Amino acid sequence: MFNDKSILITGGTGSFGKKYVRTLLERYRPRRLVIYSRDELKQYEMQQVFNAPCMRYFIGDVRDRMRLIQAMRGVDFVIHAAALKQVPAAEYNPMECIKTNIHGAENVIHAALENEVEQVIALSTDKAANPINLYGATKLASDKLFVAANNMAGGHKTTFSVVRYGNVVGSRGSVVPFFRKLIEQGTDHLPVTDARMTRFWISLQQGVDFVLKNFERMFGGEIFVPKIPSVRIVDLAAAMAPGLPHRIVGIRPGEKLHEIMCPGDDSHLTLEFEDHYVIRPTITFVSRRNEFHVNRAGEEGSPVQHGFEYNSGTNPRFLDVAEIAEFNRFAEA
Repeated sequence: MFNDKSILITGGTGSFGKKYVRTLLERYRPRRLVIYSRDELKQYEMQQVFNAPCMRYFIGDVRDRMRLIQAMRGVDFVIHAAALKQVPAAEYNPMECIKTNIHGAENVIHAALENEVEQVIALSTDKAANPINLYGATKLASDKLFVAANNMAGGHKTTFSVVRYGNVVGSRGSVVPFFRKLIEQGTDHLPVTDARMTRFWISLQQGVDFVLKNFERMFGGEIFVPKIPSVRIVDLAAAMAPGLPHRIVGIRPGEKLHEIMCPGDDSHLTLEFEDHYVIRPTITFVSRRNEFHVNRAGEEGSPVQHGFEYNSGTNPRFLDVAEIAEFNRFAEA
């Protein structure tokens, strides 16, 4: 569906954007592939790797609505990946996080409507479900904006959906490169925030493939959540450095013991499909489909039990130490 189409990725110089671009170029023949981001150095470095004739690089910030409108002219599909994502940084710089993650989301929506973009998928995070930190709260607000944008669309053809998933193995700022750096430096221990801590676990390629598939599935207004395994942080440390001692250092500001992707309070809205969940919108759309049990790809879902919660601590699928080591090797290949 992406052959001879124009695709724009906000925050496209990040880990997700690079993998997404590589996958699109390998599998499809896009007419135009636009990287929209604010860092000229990262764009320059990315151009040394991705310089296909269809590639375009736009310097701009999602805080700048007019620049977004200009960048989206003639674009068919938008992936909104730009965000301020570091939990402690957001706690200490709340207004900056709000400007990018909330006001930036609003600007992406208006620019997409202005240019009659066909479909928009915004990337969310497990931290947006029952948030306890500012980053999660801003992403929850962003999710709500993109869902409600389907009502804002009016006579426009644009549809908006959200993809929410867990910690991406090896992405910038994640624990895997942090542990690896310490190991390479010859550390005598690995710092673990809490021995009980668990996280959802997904590779960059799995995340990219899930987003690609959901362009085929979406009607607009859904929050898509993949079924993925969990890991225990102590098992991750053991997989990366067998025999190396752990030192408990305490939970960072705004951090959770376990992550949630489908809150129990939304169980009446949640549908289970074979390899994913869909959280239906809380609002009724005037001019958009309100029935999501069968998606555009023909897949059929069924309601979950009342009170169901998709939680990394109670997830039925956990990776053991050997599986984590193998998963990480695969994810980083």
